[in-house]
Amino acid sequence: MTYWSRRLLGALTVLFFVLTLNFALFRLMPGDPVASLIDPRFSPESKEALRKAYGLDRPQAEQFLLYLKRTVTFDFGLSFISGRPVWQELRNRLPHTVALTGSALALSGLIGTFLGVTAARRRGGLLERATLTAGALSFSFPSFFLQLLLLLLLAVFWPLFPLRGSVSVPAPQGAALIADYLHHLALPVISLVLLSFGSWALYVRNLMVKILGSEPLFLARAKGLPESILLWRHAFRTALPPLLTLVLLSLPGLLSGAVITETVFSLHGVGRFLLESIQGQDYPAAGGAFYLLALVTVASNLLADAAYGMADPRIRFERERRR
Repeated sequence: MTYWSRRLLGALTVLFFVLTLNFALFRLMPGDPVASLIDPRFSPESKEALRKAYGLDRPQAEQFLLYLKRTVTFDFGLSFISGRPVWQELRNRLPHTVALTGSALALSGLIGTFLGVTAARRRGGLLERATLTAGALSFSFPSFFLQLLLLLLLAVFWPLFPLRGSVSVPAPQGAALIADYLHHLALPVISLVLLSFGSWALYVRNLMVKILGSEPLFLARAKGLPESILLWRHAFRTALPPLLTLVLLSLPGLLSGAVITETVFSLHGVGRFLLESIQGQDYPAAGGAFYLLALVTVASNLLADAAYGMADPRIRFERERRR
């Protein structure tokens, strides 16, 4: 069996276990999921007809097989709460989550990488001490605390940003809609960048310090190569494979963290949809959202593996030799 065959088989196994846990955990939760749909005045016949419509009257094994079949084809059924197709709900909300997490990841990665490389180059300076402090502080504050503080300061005391929502109500038209959307998105992105750029900078700084102190860099420096070429063409290129891996492996964490961010800022995204689904015991919606997160996690791991091999030819050669 080849390397990628093993990796794909492992990914499929992980997805199967995730789907099994999703099915089991939601059905072990206390309460009746259909109770949120049923009016107390409904007759027993009406309640039973509603259960039958959602397939909750069937045996657990049959429900599980039907759940697997529908999930892998993105047919998650109808949401208990909204009554709309779950995939349609997810598809409408996914661009908002991608815009939030993508912008935050890009900005925090660029800022953190620049600060980390500069701090490694100027050891013992003020910038390095500030980078180390920022890296420590970024792990110290819970995300919701900082986000609520930013809302209080920049949306209530000084109303520079909107207090809630993805767009204004009523929504403007044309180009004004894009500007309004970016205005609503700015503060959530700023909060995520503040929470993550320090750890990025700290990781890049430690990695670059290790690379700059290696024997190949000492040899290149002894040959008289300029410092800028040593830093960016040699040291940073050596650090690129683990950085690419870190970017891809950060995606699942960002999407999971979107649950808190989208709830605090009342954004129309997948994270908030997942939280509302869990609170409302909406099996189809919560299962669809978890499946989407599982797909992103598995895909990120596979892409990180592939990106590492492309960025470092030694890894690709080693895999080919093992076949």
